[in-house]
Amino acid sequence: MEQTETSAPPPPATGAVRLTGFAHGGGCACKIPPGELEDAVRGLTGRPGAGVLVGLDDGDDAAAVLVGDDLAVLSTADFFTPVVDDAYDWGRIAAANALSDVYAMGGRPVMAINLVGWPREKLPMELLTEVLRGGLAVASEAGCPVIGGHSIDDPEPKYGMAVTGVADPHRLLRNDAAAPGLPLTLTKPIGVGLLNNRHKATGEVFEEAIATMTRLNRDAADAALAAGARAATDVTGFGLLGHLHKLCRASGVGAVLDRGAVPLVEGAAQALRDGYVSGGTRRNLDWVRPHLRAASGVTEDDLLLLADAQTSGGLLVVGEVPGHPVVGHTVAGSGIEVR
Repeated sequence: MEQTETSAPPPPATGAVRLTGFAHGGGCACKIPPGELEDAVRGLTGRPGAGVLVGLDDGDDAAAVLVGDDLAVLSTADFFTPVVDDAYDWGRIAAANALSDVYAMGGRPVMAINLVGWPREKLPMELLTEVLRGGLAVASEAGCPVIGGHSIDDPEPKYGMAVTGVADPHRLLRNDAAAPGLPLTLTKPIGVGLLNNRHKATGEVFEEAIATMTRLNRDAADAALAAGARAATDVTGFGLLGHLHKLCRASGVGAVLDRGAVPLVEGAAQALRDGYVSGGTRRNLDWVRPHLRAASGVTEDDLLLLADAQTSGGLLVVGEVPGHPVVGHTVAGSGIEVR
């Protein structure tokens, strides 16, 4: 598949197809559970050379390789099944999500290629054009050219991108660079997993959730670097608790999380009360529960919300980032206390 255009064509008429009905799940909630994934890749460190700055060891958002004294190349890939029914919005969300891995490392995306699985006998190719058009729109906003890609005939639709980025090797944001006694900042609200699950079940559209998922993490990453942050990750399929646990474990620190300070997407609390909790969210909580200490008054629903499987979520930054809420702090020791 080749795609080299620099601007998106006008949308064709595609009809009312519910893309989420073709997927067993949606978005990053379809990730392989974190515990199973870690078991699968344990020991697969290859033969890293001296130039490998960030590899598999700590589950960072992207790989980083030193290619010059002041230049690191970042590489990542991300794709998933439809998270919304609108093809154009799905493309935008998937692109923002893939680009986020580069921003989460403090880098700048410089090139992307499309990754597509498409049930061509079940869904019209015009819908695929819409998906690609959405991805191109967000990549263009990021200043990242989309140059070709790879596609397969697949019974379940999937879309995402492989992204190459660059960064200053001395200013990488990493999972293993957190120190105790620092604030934790979250740059997007959580709860889109609940709303996406509700959308799949009912067809209801939640504009704030779409706006959140399509917003680039570029400005948040720039602000984190300007504030002197050294550790960060993005909050996606493993939920806020899961990604915080991975960061703390890699850095050898613990954390305190203030559930009342965590911002929510409008409608998320109601979706939780109505039971729209994905299987991915429940698996996230099961995985991280042995490392949690819940204060009196913290309910199971509170923990499910904090474990909600996000798609194209915000950055979790160790350090204060102006304009974004502080949701807790790091501490000496291990584990996560939820207050």
